[in-house]
Amino acid sequence: MWLMNAIEQLEASGEELSPTIRAVIEVLQATIAAQQERLRELEARLAQNSTNSSQPPSSDPPGVVRAQKKPTGRKPGGQPGHPGHHREPLPPERVDEVVRHRPTECEHCRASLAGIETEAAQVHQVLELPPIRARVTEHRIEGVRCLQCGQLTRAQLPPEVGGKHFGPRLTALASTLSGRYRLSWRDTGDLLGHLLDVPAPSLGSLQAFAQEASRALGGVYEEVAQAVRQSKAAGVDETPWKLKGEKHWLWAAVTETATLFHLGPSRGAEELRRFLGSDFPGVVNSDRWCAYQIYPRRQVCWAHLPRNFRKLALRGGEAARFGARGQVVCRQVFALWHRMVEGSLDRVQLKAAMEPVRARFRRLLERGATSSDRRVAGLCRNVLKLWSALWTFLDELVEPTNNAAERALRPAVLWRKGCFGNQSKAGLRFSERMLTLSATCRQLRISPLDFLACAISAGRAGMPPPSLLAST
Repeated sequence: MWLMNAIEQLEASGEELSPTIRAVIEVLQATIAAQQERLRELEARLAQNSTNSSQPPSSDPPGVVRAQKKPTGRKPGGQPGHPGHHREPLPPERVDEVVRHRPTECEHCRASLAGIETEAAQVHQVLELPPIRARVTEHRIEGVRCLQCGQLTRAQLPPEVGGKHFGPRLTALASTLSGRYRLSWRDTGDLLGHLLDVPAPSLGSLQAFAQEASRALGGVYEEVAQAVRQSKAAGVDETPWKLKGEKHWLWAAVTETATLFHLGPSRGAEELRRFLGSDFPGVVNSDRWCAYQIYPRRQVCWAHLPRNFRKLALRGGEAARFGARGQVVCRQVFALWHRMVEGSLDRVQLKAAMEPVRARFRRLLERGATSSDRRVAGLCRNVLKLWSALWTFLDELVEPTNNAAERALRPAVLWRKGCFGNQSKAGLRFSERMLTLSATCRQLRISPLDFLACAISAGRAGMPPPSLLAST
């Protein structure tokens, strides 16, 4: 801009500029404009965090302030009239010991209370963890020498023992501590040694635990996979993983009653078909990643759009103004959706109330698609391509966001950050099966430890594994 002003002043004074100087000035102007654009891009990239991009919260640097709820003016804690939550006493059959406390004298006049019948006692239950020791069963395989031939015959171990030195429940506990609670194998062995008052299992034993648990869950994993692939709707997302340091991808699909995980080498459409199936009949709730375009019924996540608009606002100028308008639309969409969830709107009323919002958003995107800011134009063109998929939630029983799948991936991301992925394909299978078991058991409100112990016991006895989805 200052170069143009200088040129105008020179021309106003009557001085002529040679073509060479004019060409140099044009090159300088173009260079300055390009450097200014690059500076805005770098500043916007530097300011990215989980509130204005798809970066996970765990990657945020110190000092990032996430969106806070608007203050209500009320004091923290329980509010007047709140019924409160109290621990309900366990039933009598669950009580191991009863200790009676009887007063001996009146606290008011000090008279003796001996011989007087007590009235209804108040109950105060205390839960305590007793000292834990592993139960050690010694199997003595006796031998008997035949009087006829002189040969020694030894008894056989029961099939459920199978030559194993650790029982099904201990094997399941070790696998759960790693696959559900994200302990390293060394920490798992150390904890078991101290907790059970036995020598800590070796790393080799712990790896054997994992592989036995993985085999026991093979049929269970296929049961969940079949149920997910036949569901009416699934929230799907993916995140990076590692196999011997090389990038792999962890996929997650969340339905109403089950969650399926899959580890594969690609983030593309072919891997998605292997995971969810090529003929998935339901609605796929996802972000705008291109691989999901293989499915005709789709709901694009609205939670990503406010972050995209906040990211554009970092660039300033036209992008900031566009981003502010986009955030207003997102707030209107979510406000109407929450009204339907709360019951003040039915689905027909929601669809009618959303029509003017849809029209405003369409006009905003169409204007943005012709913007001189390439980031604004790119986002608008991308969203317009997926226009119909933005509004599936108005006609189908699906959420407008993919938050369920993102929440399902968070424990897996924390596990990956601690274990750095897997070192073998067998490890990949253990990870995806344990993640599937853990997440699905949480949805079904059953114990993953108890179920895994039953599955391992069945495997040792040569029986099929129990059904996870029929456990409720």
